[in-house]
Amino acid sequence: MTSTHTHTHTHAPEPAPAALEVHDVHKWYGTHRVLDGIDLTVRPGEVTVVIGPSGSGKSTLLRVVNHLEKPEIGHVSVGGELIGVRRGSGGRLKELSERAILAQRSRIGFVFQNFNLFPHLTVLDNVAAAPVATGRLPRTEARALARELLTRVGLEDRTDAYPRQLSGGQQQRVAIARALALRPGIILFDEPTSALDPELVGEVLSVIKDLASSGTTLLIVTHEIGFAREVADRIVFIDGGRIVEQGPPAEVLDHPRHERTRDFLGKVL
Repeated sequence: MTSTHTHTHTHAPEPAPAALEVHDVHKWYGTHRVLDGIDLTVRPGEVTVVIGPSGSGKSTLLRVVNHLEKPEIGHVSVGGELIGVRRGSGGRLKELSERAILAQRSRIGFVFQNFNLFPHLTVLDNVAAAPVATGRLPRTEARALARELLTRVGLEDRTDAYPRQLSGGQQQRVAIARALALRPGIILFDEPTSALDPELVGEVLSVIKDLASSGTTLLIVTHEIGFAREVADRIVFIDGGRIVEQGPPAEVLDHPRHERTRDFLGKVL
Protein backbone atom coordinates (compact mmCIF):
# COMPACT_ATOMS: atom_id res chain seq x y z
CA MET A 1 0.00 0.00 0.00
CA THR A 2 1.53 3.33 -1.02
CA SER A 3 1.38 6.33 1.25
CA THR A 4 0.03 9.44 -0.39
CA HIS A 5 1.37 12.17 1.88
CA THR A 6 4.39 14.03 0.61
CA HIS A 7 7.45 14.69 2.69
CA THR A 8 7.48 18.45 2.65
CA HIS A 9 9.18 18.75 6.01
CA THR A 10 12.39 16.92 5.13
CA HIS A 11 14.01 19.40 2.75
CA ALA A 12 17.67 20.11 3.43
CA PRO A 13 18.55 22.78 5.99
CA GLU A 14 19.57 26.15 4.61
CA PRO A 15 23.32 26.26 4.11
CA ALA A 16 25.08 28.54 6.61
CA PRO A 17 25.84 31.93 5.06
CA ALA A 18 29.39 32.44 3.83
CA ALA A 19 31.71 33.89 6.46
CA LEU A 20 32.64 36.48 3.85
CA GLU A 21 31.27 37.39 0.46
CA VAL A 22 32.89 40.04 -1.71
CA HIS A 23 30.64 40.78 -4.66
CA ASP A 24 31.95 42.56 -7.79
CA VAL A 25 33.97 45.10 -5.80
CA HIS A 26 35.57 48.01 -7.64
CA LYS A 27 37.67 50.66 -5.94
CA TRP A 28 39.48 53.50 -7.64
CA TYR A 29 41.42 56.63 -6.73
CA GLY A 30 41.09 59.14 -9.53
CA THR A 31 41.89 57.14 -12.65
CA HIS A 32 43.79 54.43 -10.79
CA ARG A 33 41.73 51.23 -10.44
CA VAL A 34 42.92 49.54 -7.28
CA LEU A 35 40.27 46.83 -7.30
CA ASP A 36 38.74 45.85 -10.59
CA GLY A 37 35.76 43.57 -10.05
CA ILE A 38 36.72 41.29 -7.15
CA ASP A 39 34.48 38.32 -6.35
CA LEU A 40 35.49 36.21 -3.38
CA THR A 41 33.69 33.82 -1.04
CA VAL A 42 35.18 32.51 2.19
CA ARG A 43 33.36 29.69 3.93
CA PRO A 44 33.15 29.43 7.73
CA GLY A 45 36.33 27.85 9.12
CA GLU A 46 38.24 28.34 5.89
CA VAL A 47 41.72 29.88 5.70
CA THR A 48 42.16 31.99 2.57
CA VAL A 49 45.56 33.48 1.82
CA VAL A 50 45.91 36.35 -0.64
CA ILE A 51 49.24 36.76 -2.42
CA GLY A 52 50.40 39.06 -5.18
CA PRO A 53 52.88 41.80 -6.07
CA SER A 54 53.08 45.09 -4.17
CA GLY A 55 50.38 47.51 -5.19
CA SER A 56 48.12 44.78 -6.55
CA GLY A 57 45.22 45.74 -4.26
CA LYS A 58 45.61 43.12 -1.51
CA SER A 59 45.56 45.51 1.47
CA THR A 60 42.81 47.61 -0.10
CA LEU A 61 40.69 44.47 -0.39
CA LEU A 62 41.00 43.86 3.36
CA ARG A 63 40.16 47.48 4.12
CA VAL A 64 37.05 47.23 1.94
CA VAL A 65 35.94 44.13 3.86
CA ASN A 66 35.62 46.09 7.11
CA HIS A 67 34.61 49.29 5.35
CA LEU A 68 37.73 51.30 6.14
CA GLU A 69 37.54 51.90 2.39
CA LYS A 70 34.22 52.27 0.58
CA PRO A 71 33.93 50.46 -2.75
CA GLU A 72 32.74 52.51 -5.73
CA ILE A 73 30.83 49.49 -7.04
CA GLY A 74 29.90 46.23 -5.38
CA HIS A 75 29.35 45.18 -1.79
CA VAL A 76 30.65 42.97 0.97
CA SER A 77 28.76 40.81 3.43
CA VAL A 78 30.04 39.02 6.52
CA GLY A 79 27.97 36.18 7.95
CA GLY A 80 25.20 37.11 5.54
CA GLU A 81 25.03 40.75 6.67
CA LEU A 82 25.91 43.65 4.36
CA ILE A 83 28.85 45.68 5.68
CA GLY A 84 28.73 49.47 5.71
CA VAL A 85 25.51 49.72 3.76
CA ARG A 86 21.89 48.61 3.81
CA ARG A 87 19.41 48.03 1.03
CA GLY A 88 17.09 51.03 0.76
CA SER A 89 13.98 51.37 -1.35
CA GLY A 90 14.31 49.87 -4.81
CA GLY A 91 17.32 47.83 -3.71
CA ARG A 92 19.69 50.81 -3.74
CA LEU A 93 22.54 50.57 -1.24
CA LYS A 94 22.67 53.33 1.36
CA GLU A 95 25.63 54.09 3.62
CA LEU A 96 25.10 53.19 7.28
CA SER A 97 25.82 55.62 10.10
CA GLU A 98 29.38 55.68 11.42
CA ARG A 99 28.09 54.20 14.67
CA ALA A 100 26.44 51.26 12.92
CA ILE A 101 29.61 50.67 10.90
CA LEU A 102 31.71 50.64 14.08
CA ALA A 103 29.38 48.04 15.58
CA GLN A 104 29.81 45.87 12.47
CA ARG A 105 33.57 46.30 12.54
CA SER A 106 33.65 44.93 16.05
CA ARG A 107 32.55 41.58 14.59
CA ILE A 108 35.45 41.49 12.14
CA GLY A 109 38.90 40.98 13.63
CA PHE A 110 41.70 42.98 12.00
CA VAL A 111 45.41 42.51 12.63
CA PHE A 112 47.45 45.28 11.01
CA GLN A 113 51.10 45.42 9.93
CA ASN A 114 51.97 47.83 12.72
CA PHE A 115 50.18 46.32 15.74
CA ASN A 116 48.21 49.52 16.58
CA LEU A 117 48.20 48.80 20.31
CA PHE A 118 47.25 51.46 22.86
CA PRO A 119 50.62 52.60 24.25
CA HIS A 120 49.17 53.80 27.57
CA LEU A 121 47.42 50.50 28.39
CA THR A 122 48.96 47.30 29.72
CA VAL A 123 48.93 44.20 27.56
CA LEU A 124 45.99 42.84 29.56
CA ASP A 125 43.97 46.03 29.17
CA ASN A 126 44.78 46.24 25.46
CA VAL A 127 43.06 42.88 25.03
CA ALA A 128 40.21 43.51 27.50
CA ALA A 129 39.36 47.02 26.24
CA ALA A 130 37.22 46.14 23.21
CA PRO A 131 34.78 43.68 24.86
CA VAL A 132 34.19 46.27 27.60
CA ALA A 133 33.87 49.26 25.22
CA THR A 134 31.38 47.43 22.99
CA GLY A 135 29.35 46.31 25.99
CA ARG A 136 29.93 42.62 25.25
CA LEU A 137 31.41 41.78 28.63
CA PRO A 138 31.68 43.33 32.09
CA ARG A 139 35.21 44.33 33.04
CA THR A 140 36.03 41.34 35.27
CA GLU A 141 34.92 38.84 32.62
CA ALA A 142 36.76 40.75 29.90
CA ARG A 143 39.96 40.61 31.93
CA ALA A 144 39.53 36.87 32.54
CA LEU A 145 39.03 36.33 28.81
CA ALA A 146 42.08 38.50 28.09
CA ARG A 147 44.22 36.31 30.37
CA GLU A 148 42.98 33.20 28.60
CA LEU A 149 43.76 34.66 25.17
CA LEU A 150 47.19 35.91 26.22
CA THR A 151 47.97 32.39 27.43
CA ARG A 152 46.85 31.11 24.06
CA VAL A 153 49.36 33.37 22.26
CA GLY A 154 52.12 32.52 24.76
CA LEU A 155 52.18 35.81 26.68
CA GLU A 156 50.61 34.87 30.01
CA ASP A 157 53.69 36.22 31.83
CA ARG A 158 53.54 39.68 30.20
CA THR A 159 50.02 40.77 31.17
CA ASP A 160 51.21 43.83 33.12
CA ALA A 161 53.81 45.00 30.59
CA TYR A 162 53.24 47.98 28.31
CA PRO A 163 53.58 47.66 24.52
CA ARG A 164 56.90 49.57 24.45
CA GLN A 165 58.41 46.90 26.74
CA LEU A 166 57.67 44.14 24.24
CA SER A 167 59.39 42.97 21.08
CA GLY A 168 57.58 43.46 17.79
CA GLY A 169 56.68 39.78 17.70
CA GLN A 170 55.17 39.99 21.19
CA GLN A 171 53.24 43.13 20.26
CA GLN A 172 51.81 41.42 17.21
CA ARG A 173 50.76 38.44 19.34
CA VAL A 174 48.97 40.85 21.70
CA ALA A 175 47.24 42.33 18.63
CA ILE A 176 46.08 38.84 17.64
CA ALA A 177 44.73 38.19 21.15
CA ARG A 178 42.95 41.54 20.96
CA ALA A 179 41.33 40.59 17.64
CA LEU A 180 40.15 37.31 19.18
CA ALA A 181 38.65 39.05 22.23
CA LEU A 182 35.52 40.07 20.33
CA ARG A 183 34.99 36.51 19.07
CA PRO A 184 34.75 37.75 15.49
CA GLY A 185 33.23 35.74 12.67
CA ILE A 186 36.38 36.29 10.62
CA ILE A 187 39.85 37.69 11.25
CA LEU A 188 41.70 39.70 8.60
CA PHE A 189 45.50 39.80 8.66
CA ASP A 190 47.27 42.46 6.64
CA GLU A 191 50.91 41.40 6.14
CA PRO A 192 51.11 40.51 9.84
CA THR A 193 54.88 39.88 9.75
CA SER A 194 56.13 42.61 7.42
CA ALA A 195 57.10 45.02 10.22
CA LEU A 196 58.97 42.34 12.19
CA ASP A 197 62.64 41.47 12.41
CA PRO A 198 63.20 38.16 10.60
CA GLU A 199 63.91 36.22 13.80
CA LEU A 200 60.50 37.22 15.23
CA VAL A 201 58.41 36.18 12.23
CA GLY A 202 58.16 32.53 13.25
CA GLU A 203 56.53 33.15 16.64
CA VAL A 204 53.73 35.18 15.03
CA LEU A 205 53.18 32.70 12.21
CA SER A 206 52.96 29.84 14.67
CA VAL A 207 50.15 31.61 16.56
CA ILE A 208 48.30 32.14 13.27
CA LYS A 209 48.84 28.46 12.40
CA ASP A 210 47.22 27.48 15.71
CA LEU A 211 44.24 29.67 14.89
CA ALA A 212 43.99 28.15 11.44
CA SER A 213 43.94 24.62 12.79
CA SER A 214 41.34 25.52 15.43
CA GLY A 215 38.75 26.36 12.78
CA THR A 216 38.84 30.17 12.97
CA THR A 217 37.91 31.79 9.65
CA LEU A 218 40.94 33.72 8.40
CA LEU A 219 41.68 35.97 5.43
CA ILE A 220 45.42 36.60 5.32
CA VAL A 221 47.43 38.87 3.06
CA THR A 222 51.07 37.79 3.24
CA HIS A 223 54.29 37.59 1.28
CA GLU A 224 55.41 34.53 3.25
CA ILE A 225 54.80 31.92 0.57
CA GLY A 226 56.02 28.95 2.63
CA PHE A 227 53.60 29.90 5.39
CA ALA A 228 50.81 30.33 2.84
CA ARG A 229 51.43 26.80 1.60
CA GLU A 230 51.21 25.46 5.15
CA VAL A 231 48.06 27.17 6.42
CA ALA A 232 45.90 27.96 3.41
CA ASP A 233 42.86 25.99 2.37
CA ARG A 234 42.87 28.25 -0.66
CA ILE A 235 45.33 30.67 -2.18
CA VAL A 236 44.11 33.68 -4.12
CA PHE A 237 46.59 35.38 -6.45
CA ILE A 238 45.76 39.03 -7.12
CA ASP A 239 47.45 41.20 -9.71
CA GLY A 240 46.34 44.58 -10.99
CA GLY A 241 43.27 44.60 -8.76
CA ARG A 242 41.93 41.35 -10.19
CA ILE A 243 41.90 37.77 -9.00
CA VAL A 244 44.07 36.03 -11.58
CA GLU A 245 43.66 32.56 -10.16
CA GLN A 246 42.73 30.75 -6.98
CA GLY A 247 42.71 27.21 -5.65
CA PRO A 248 44.37 24.87 -3.17
CA PRO A 249 48.06 25.64 -2.45
CA ALA A 250 49.27 22.57 -4.33
CA GLU A 251 47.53 23.84 -7.47
CA VAL A 252 48.29 27.55 -7.36
CA LEU A 253 51.86 27.32 -6.03
CA ASP A 254 53.04 24.14 -7.75
CA HIS A 255 51.01 24.14 -10.96
CA PRO A 256 49.95 27.73 -11.62
CA ARG A 257 47.82 27.96 -14.74
CA HIS A 258 48.41 31.61 -15.42
CA GLU A 259 51.58 33.15 -16.75
CA ARG A 260 51.31 36.10 -14.38
CA THR A 261 51.15 33.72 -11.42
CA ARG A 262 54.19 31.83 -12.72
CA ASP A 263 56.12 35.08 -13.14
CA PHE A 264 55.29 36.23 -9.63
CA LEU A 265 56.16 32.91 -8.01
CA GLY A 266 59.37 32.74 -10.03
CA LYS A 267 60.47 35.96 -8.35
CA VAL A 268 59.48 35.06 -4.79
CA LEU A 269 60.09 31.32 -4.47
